[in-house]
Amino acid sequence: MKYVSPISSSPLLLARRQRGASLLEVIAYLGIAAIVVLGAVSLLTSAFSNAQSNRTLEEVVALRTGVKRLYMGQTSSYGTEEITEQIIKAGIVPSTLSRTTTTITNAWGGTVTITGATNNFNISYAGVPQAACIGLLSGATGWVSVKGQADAITVFPVKPDAAATTCSAA
Repeated sequence: MKYVSPISSSPLLLARRQRGASLLEVIAYLGIAAIVVLGAVSLLTSAFSNAQSNRTLEEVVALRTGVKRLYMGQTSSYGTEEITEQIIKAGIVPSTLSRTTTTITNAWGGTVTITGATNNFNISYAGVPQAACIGLLSGATGWVSVKGQADAITVFPVKPDAAATTCSAA
C-alpha cells in the first residue's frame, strides 16, 4: 500500500502554486509587444510617405492638365508672369492641396507656384522631402523638363540615379 499526501496531490493546490506569470515573463511579453508595435508604426509611416508621393504626382498631373485646358485657346501662350492666382480662381486646383485666394500649399507645407514661360509653364513645388522628390522624378512623364537642385532633366523616364542627383537635398 502506498500513501500519498493529500496536500501534494490535490489538483486545486497545484493550480494555486502555478497560477500567474512571473515578473520576467511579463517583461518579456511587454518587450515583444513593443517590438511588434514599433514595426507596425514603421511600416505605417513608410506607407503614408509613399501615399503622399503618389498623391503629389497626381496633383502635378491634374495641375498640368488644368493649366493646358485653361490656356488652350490662347494664341500668345502662357505669358511670363505667375499664374497661380488665375489657376485658383478657375477652380482647377486639386482638392488635396490647401489654398487661399492667392496661394497653394502642398502636403509638406511648401508653396506651389505656377508661372508662365511663354510657350510652356512651370509648376514649382517647394519643401518636398528628398525621398519623395526621387519618387516624383522617377514617375515623371510628359514633361519638357524637370529640375531639382541639379541641372534640368530632359530625358524621360528619369533614371533613379539621375533623380537622386537632382534631389540631392529637400
